[in-house]
Amino acid sequence: MLKRLASLGLAVLLCAAMGSRAEYPDKPVRMIVPFTPAGATDLLARLVGEQLGKRLGQPVVIDNRPGAGANVGAEIAAHAPADGYTLLMGPASVYAISATLYPKLGYDLNKDLAPVSLIANVPHVLLVNNDVPVKSVTELIALAKKHVDGLNIASQGSGTVSHLEAELLKHMTGVDMTHVPYRGSAPALLDLMGGRVQVMFDSIASALPHIRAGKLRAIAVATAARSPLLPDLPTVAESLPGYSAHSWLGIFVPAGTPKPVIERLQRDLVSVIEDPKARTRLAEAGFEPKSSSSEAFAKLVREEMAKWAPIVKMSGATPD
Repeated sequence: MLKRLASLGLAVLLCAAMGSRAEYPDKPVRMIVPFTPAGATDLLARLVGEQLGKRLGQPVVIDNRPGAGANVGAEIAAHAPADGYTLLMGPASVYAISATLYPKLGYDLNKDLAPVSLIANVPHVLLVNNDVPVKSVTELIALAKKHVDGLNIASQGSGTVSHLEAELLKHMTGVDMTHVPYRGSAPALLDLMGGRVQVMFDSIASALPHIRAGKLRAIAVATAARSPLLPDLPTVAESLPGYSAHSWLGIFVPAGTPKPVIERLQRDLVSVIEDPKARTRLAEAGFEPKSSSSEAFAKLVREEMAKWAPIVKMSGATPD
């Protein structure tokens, strides 16, 4: 009888402990954005974070941590507690590039971060300052070849896709342009509009308002196919066959995050991305919404690493 009472008491205590354990999430969730505010990644994070918060029942707080080509934010996320309360809105292509470009990183993409879901494809566009007298890739190449002092080409930061797009263009054409890295799209675009730099690859999401306002001139898109948002704009490949580049954004969490938490986040993120109103908002902002399983996103990350490694080596790009 005493044994039965002891067992019953233990069962009651276990049930009480389980019942008192708060369900995830029971507090605000932090989403790290590895770029400055007002850029494409920040915009996407705020759009997705707002809707994700409604599904989680807790606010999703945006935490901008720019620097080192988006690797500062990635390192912070990688070393955060693996409890589901730190998310990283990460550019998969950038981290795949960094694995080859940087001789030493403070995190391991394969070991320290767990992919949750793909969020969007982010097509890029080749831009010039309005005072640069070119309206096509062919004219830009010709100008760069005869320009005595050279042109300055900005990027979102060393090791970002916009940096590699510039290096790939230089490599394929033999032109010499000086790379000027920034800590994200917003400050680079300001200097591009101000004439302190003359050329830049940037996401359509960041650049579209300035293109529509006539503050910058778009001359080509970097993707293999034309963009529905700029259907009359040719691709770089139409002037330079074989050229193609774009970026992906997705959500990562620290490795070791409990599987049920990752599954909950993945389901809610897919719900956000597949919602018709959310898809419309994202498309209008210059993104191509794409959701995925965690496994499919992990596979994409591996493919991106294999894709970009030879391009990094071929271009001769350095972290600056």
